[in-house]
Amino acid sequence: MSEASLLECRGLGVGIGQGPRLATVNAGLKAGRFTAILGPNGAGKSTLMSMLVGERAAQAGQVLLDGLPLAQHSMAALACRRAVMPQDGSVAFDFTAQEVVELGRYPHRNQPSAQEEGIVQAAMELTGVAHLAQRSINTLSGGERARSHLARALAQVWEAPQDGKARWLLLDEPTAALDLAHQHHAMRLLRNWAAEQGVGVVAVIHDLNLALRYADDVLVLGADAGVHSGATQQVLRPELVQQVWGMQCDSVRSSDGALQYIFVADSAMVV
Repeated sequence: MSEASLLECRGLGVGIGQGPRLATVNAGLKAGRFTAILGPNGAGKSTLMSMLVGERAAQAGQVLLDGLPLAQHSMAALACRRAVMPQDGSVAFDFTAQEVVELGRYPHRNQPSAQEEGIVQAAMELTGVAHLAQRSINTLSGGERARSHLARALAQVWEAPQDGKARWLLLDEPTAALDLAHQHHAMRLLRNWAAEQGVGVVAVIHDLNLALRYADDVLVLGADAGVHSGATQQVLRPELVQQVWGMQCDSVRSSDGALQYIFVADSAMVV
């Protein structure tokens, strides 16, 4: 794997300001792979995502893209190949859903695509919000807003850059507001973009079931249990789940051979 297809954490100290160190991360996140960031509440998942995005300074270490520190990349260049979907999808102005998705094309205004006119519509159709195009974003349900913001992110990195550099989607809890059907639709979509288009997808996820089913790799911030990263099926084992989340579980396999779990707590939950 070349440096040009890695988003790398080198000795990255995860924590806020001079507060406690939540984790120290050494990991290479790969383009063409779907990486899920997992961990219990307060483990530093969203803080790590803010560092991968460049919004928050690390307590130590650095984030590198294409082998260069993130700060050495211009924001304009990053915006043409990297889209961010934050946890908070509120919008200050009374934009329509279509106008929000169109914001994803703003970084490309100086060199628009030959397919520019159709990209926004295609992205909205892909996330199932085309019928909401003229609705005010502030009148939509939480799930509808989340799907509109996902469409914006997809529109932003819709086409591969001419220089051949990898595209990235960085998503903080993209499924949190979605119902069950839309959660699986969104995760399938993200997995396909990684596998078929070579996009590096990195998402904070709470549902271990979704991570097991769709993510190629996981990065687990385990608090006292440490940081664990690698292929999902190899890392997310019953013993680690018990150590990190305090949930006793038995491993089972689905009909296609994929590893799944039945978690045993106050009540049984098939995962």
